[in-house]
Amino acid sequence: MTSVFLDSFGTARTYPITDRLLSGRSHADQVAQLAKRGMSVIQLREKNLSPREFYQDAEQAMMVARHYGVKVIINDRVDIALALRADGVHLGQDDLTVEAARRILGNDVIIGLSTHNLAQAQHAAQMPIDYLAIGPIFQTTTKESSNPPVMLQGLTAVRSATPGMPLVAIGGISSANRAEVIAAGADAVAVIHDLWVAQHPPAL
Repeated sequence: MTSVFLDSFGTARTYPITDRLLSGRSHADQVAQLAKRGMSVIQLREKNLSPREFYQDAEQAMMVARHYGVKVIINDRVDIALALRADGVHLGQDDLTVEAARRILGNDVIIGLSTHNLAQAQHAAQMPIDYLAIGPIFQTTTKESSNPPVMLQGLTAVRSATPGMPLVAIGGISSANRAEVIAAGADAVAVIHDLWVAQHPPAL
């Protein structure tokens, strides 16, 4: 874990993602809770609020994050990341291109990209990104997806094909399987459902 992005995690390997529906909390409240649990990089993901509503909630979350010294990555919305001067943006395959996001946000902002198979991961590794995400690793109910799980074998194949690229695994990861996901090649694991739904949230 040598990149600026991965170094931001410190000794933790958990990349928490906010979810208002699962947690029942605003993004600001979620950031406060995660920061108190020692998280130093948090992704804000929102699929239901209007852009205006998400901006307002994210603005409050940014103030909380700055208070705790936490980095914030905005999911999908390059415009909101730019307006809030967030630490980064996480893009999907159908979002604004990485190249366009880099021109808009500059070289100092973290950019991550979701990939769902080996070919996408190999292509992403040639882009001006700071990390790539691969998933879903396992079946997940948190996010509807037409992409089949890559499983541990697929994760290991991506790791072998993208040496030196920070790799975040996502999808169906819990305290029960995170160790084997990291052993299979992930530098960090993204967690959503297990953070907010598990009766006993995992140690981060």
